[in-house]
Amino acid sequence: MTKKEKRERLAAIVAALKEVYPEATCALEWQGDPWRLLVMGRLSAQCTDARVNEVCRALFEKYPSAEALAAAPLCEIEELVRPCGLYRTKASSIREASRILVQNYGGNLPDTMEELLALPGVGRKIANLLLGDVFGKGGVVTDTHCIRICGRLGMYPTTLSDPYRVEMLLADLIDPSEASDFCHRIVQFGRDFCRARGPRCEACPLAKQGLCHKRNKEVSRAK
Repeated sequence: MTKKEKRERLAAIVAALKEVYPEATCALEWQGDPWRLLVMGRLSAQCTDARVNEVCRALFEKYPSAEALAAAPLCEIEELVRPCGLYRTKASSIREASRILVQNYGGNLPDTMEELLALPGVGRKIANLLLGDVFGKGGVVTDTHCIRICGRLGMYPTTLSDPYRVEMLLADLIDPSEASDFCHRIVQFGRDFCRARGPRCEACPLAKQGLCHKRNKEVSRAK
């Protein structure tokens, strides 16, 4: 497909997902607090959103602000976030990031990619999540769902798995105002239909509209 065709196809996919998921919501229960989303985004690495939500109820009850977490004993933070895996590294980075926010930004989250990437444990995936959900600055969150599904939908070869390259490719194809909500919808779509194992192609609303490149190829081969 040409770039123009890919843009048109992705616009059609965006519209179709809006019909299936009218409300685009983040799976992390951050309660509108930017600092909480920063912490939860860091804890979500190699961990399910459901587990992060569960862990953070206790974490935020004990340490309800960046100031409180920045002053907390590291060993106590480690014990609380242990169920999320990689708990020593994650505990250290969320405490240090909280300290930097308090010391350098008055406890507020900075609103540029460069400043967010300078925070411990923050990569482009978390930075784009924060820019999109907190500041309304469209960014493509290239998590495993996004990478897998957009490849199946024909935006790039399914063998491509580099998050940065995928982010750049999709950012060039999607309307920036749609990017953040699109990524939230893709996550839900990946859980409901386009699973890594056992995808529900027969029930897939995108496949029914001829928008799944992978499914279209399978149907063509079967004829």
